[in-house]
Amino acid sequence: MIHLIRIIAISFVLMTPVFAQKLVDPAMVAPEYRDAAEHRRAEQLKQRACGLKAEQAKIVLRDRAAFVLKCMDAADASR
Repeated sequence: MIHLIRIIAISFVLMTPVFAQKLVDPAMVAPEYRDAAEHRRAEQLKQRACGLKAEQAKIVLRDRAAFVLKCMDAADASR
């Protein structure tokens, strides 16, 4: 019985969500790295926007990476 409780407890611990990478704040970075931080933040915002589009389009997980890459390429091409 105790083993069953331990197994259940461990399974709940392993099911905790994994948090995504935080957005870079260029104001919190040293001045010499600010340009790179601004570029990284722009990339992160594009990734998030494309991820939301994939979610709204109900793209399955196995096809999501390809969808996001195409979306980001389209965003780059439109500039």
